[in-house]
Amino acid sequence: MNVDALIFAAHPDDAELSMGGTIAKLSKQNLKVGIIDVTRGELGTRGTAETRQEEAFKAGIILKIAVRENLNIPDGAIGNDETALSKIISSIRKYKPKIIFAPYFVDRHPDHSHLSQLVKDAYFFSGLPKVKTEIKNRKQDAYRPKKLYYFMQTYTFDPTFIVDISDTFEMKMKAVKAFDTQFYDPKSKEPETFISQPGFIKFIESRAQFYGFKIGKQYGEPFYCEEEIELNLAEAIKSLQK
Repeated sequence: MNVDALIFAAHPDDAELSMGGTIAKLSKQNLKVGIIDVTRGELGTRGTAETRQEEAFKAGIILKIAVRENLNIPDGAIGNDETALSKIISSIRKYKPKIIFAPYFVDRHPDHSHLSQLVKDAYFFSGLPKVKTEIKNRKQDAYRPKKLYYFMQTYTFDPTFIVDISDTFEMKMKAVKAFDTQFYDPKSKEPETFISQPGFIKFIESRAQFYGFKIGKQYGEPFYCEEEIELNLAEAIKSLQK
């Protein structure tokens, strides 16, 4: 199956937290979206790899994505090694997305920063015919997506563009809360973490409001691109007239 957009996330719930509204928006527009969770999140303080997998499945249904896979790279050990790079390249060639997304390259969690570089490298090498990969013992053809965009996690950046998610914000938050082992629950007896504090979900909501305000909308999600992006000025003007 080919997809229109493919998101690479270090851990289950990263995609939902960072760009769940955008994923839902693309799905509502009948575009095929896939999520590749690179690790199972087994080092997470709360929950287990098994519960994270169940939660990821529920979140995917909420966002109406076309596909979700896990590469089973060890949590906390994402690195630019040959095995990990090959898995990312193979995923790109398997789904042939028009665009791909990765974590922004500066972040609090080492896995996020490491995955960012790994995806950038795979984005380039996946287009080289002499870089060989296989899937189910069948050689894959070289393929390179049109664009690589970065999503925001903990640390902020000056966005290249912001997506209006006003009509899908509720879907985003429902998908985020599908990971109920990870976030604030007054009944939980598990240790408190950075993201299980009561204020974390409020932070996610406030950030969406902040970036929405920047574009005159209720909610928004920011993205960064290292390359210039073409603007269809006529279409942009038409959108302002709505």
